[in-house]
Amino acid sequence: MTVVTPETHSLPRNRFAPNSRLPILIYRDCLPLPITEASAKSFLESHAWLHGGTWGHIPRRHFHPNTHECYGIFQGESTMLVGCGHNDDEADGLKLEVRKGDVIVLPAGTGHCNLTSTPDYRYVGVYPEGAPKWRNELGKAEGPAIEALRKEAETVAMPKADPVNGADGPLLTLWANA
Repeated sequence: MTVVTPETHSLPRNRFAPNSRLPILIYRDCLPLPITEASAKSFLESHAWLHGGTWGHIPRRHFHPNTHECYGIFQGESTMLVGCGHNDDEADGLKLEVRKGDVIVLPAGTGHCNLTSTPDYRYVGVYPEGAPKWRNELGKAEGPAIEALRKEAETVAMPKADPVNGADGPLLTLWANA
């Protein structure tokens, strides 16, 4: 099996989004053909990540302090804004283009939303085996409250496997070395 190497994107802490010392990972054009909701879900679940839902364009800035999150994009394309909470300036984040066939992994605490999407944009959301159900935070807290969310995100367990490459995939090494 050929190992798919991800792009990595690191974010600093923001005032209203904890973000993470762990990099965001984007695996380009890696979903198996034919790319469908069912094939994306099956592929990602075969690597110790569990389906949590299927969604499209979500414009609300949010983050999950209690779990890592992975998207398998099976339709359309989108410009995502990562690194910002509700009250952060958009310029303090990073814009990422994702499209059909891509997989993006967001470490716990990473602010994210969709800025623009094609009308057909859809993805499966998967979460590491054993992770609690995600909890949405909107990035409105600051001071001691955001520090508590940062600490929570930093304690989230490492996934058992890379969602694209399995137990020996680069996610585990990249995140262990971050």
